[in-house]
Amino acid sequence: MDLLRDNDLIYGRLLTVDEPHLIERYNKALKAFGLKPTKLQSFEIDRTGFSPQIAGELDDPQYLDPNEVNRRFIILTPAQAELPVVHTAFSNTSQLMFEFYSSNRRVIDALTIKDVIYGEIEDSVSKVEDIEDLLSINQVEFRVLSAEDVLGKAGELAALVDRLTLEPDAWRDTAMLERMVDLAKVTGDIRENRLVPDRVIFRHEAFWTSHFGGIYVFIDKEMTTVISDPAAPGFRRSRPWQVSYLGIRDAERVFRFLASTGRLDLPRASWIETSNYLEHRAEMAVRALIHRQQPNLDFDKVDKIWLQTWIHSNADLINKDGVFPFLNAAKRELAQTGKLRLEEMDPERRFLVVRAKPDHPDAWLTNRLISDFVPDDFVSRYVFNKQSFYKEYEAWPARWRAHVVETLKTTYLKDKAAFRERLYGLKD
Repeated sequence: MDLLRDNDLIYGRLLTVDEPHLIERYNKALKAFGLKPTKLQSFEIDRTGFSPQIAGELDDPQYLDPNEVNRRFIILTPAQAELPVVHTAFSNTSQLMFEFYSSNRRVIDALTIKDVIYGEIEDSVSKVEDIEDLLSINQVEFRVLSAEDVLGKAGELAALVDRLTLEPDAWRDTAMLERMVDLAKVTGDIRENRLVPDRVIFRHEAFWTSHFGGIYVFIDKEMTTVISDPAAPGFRRSRPWQVSYLGIRDAERVFRFLASTGRLDLPRASWIETSNYLEHRAEMAVRALIHRQQPNLDFDKVDKIWLQTWIHSNADLINKDGVFPFLNAAKRELAQTGKLRLEEMDPERRFLVVRAKPDHPDAWLTNRLISDFVPDDFVSRYVFNKQSFYKEYEAWPARWRAHVVETLKTTYLKDKAAFRERLYGLKD
């Protein structure tokens, strides 16, 4: 993983914490969670406060996610809102955290001047044992605490201010006035700086979770759809009148579901020709085929001329694999007719020529699912399905790893927003 780390392909864009007062605050949150305080003088954190260095020190990558549900968070600064989430069991953790920051920005700004904010993203289950547990999560509530109890003290001060305002003789209570002064030293003027979160409850929308080998949950008005390994506990048993169950390898039914619910951008010349989508898929397929045939090949020597020569020299192998000629045929058909006859295609190959509809709320989740059916496209796997990408990366030989990293650097990392917009139509 060092090569990924050195090229900002894992744990990139994290926030360095090296100021003693911030480390002290972080340790107060760790102690509140029953964890050992860190001895590190510097570490990095993501949007949730997760630190890969502290995970290593504790020898526990789940230290903020002990049961992979009810995720913990530690907020040292409002600047964390702009960071990625690099370790989570649920794909929507990042969005939930962003909504919490956005909905409570003034409170977070005020509290983190004086204190650390920590807590849990609580839902209706404490442990996931089957699919029904996942389906029962309709909303989450942020249980918010602070190490110096600034939140509690602000509430107490607010009550005393109300008493002072409403009770005619309250100003004679010297002990109460002294208590108000002491509280104000901690909270500041709560009339100017609100210190209680405005919103802590959020909807739990469509998501992917790492439980049971990976499960997708899509929510529509009339039906919830679960896509997973049929061996997952609760598959086809939990609420069959409300929930449709699809096997993760059932390409025909999965594709039909995504298309019928309006989640797919079906192949049309209008977007495919301007995005070079089919060219990208074809190049990924050829490079994967070369790697399988020559696993120790030094890809530093591979350029467009070398690739064309290899394709001509290995025509039988390419035709047997079928992906490259299929994409070339699709490109010709689009140029001639402006569309493709999907019903005539093998179900697995349909995923090669579609992307998520960019303006659909589930676009990122849909692209993640599409990438499961196109594993040779390691660029799409990295963009939308980093957990699977990292797992596959660990099994690759060193030269293929180096090639993958170099490709991601020169394509995706060069300008991520522009790359996502061109290839997938997604705008930040």
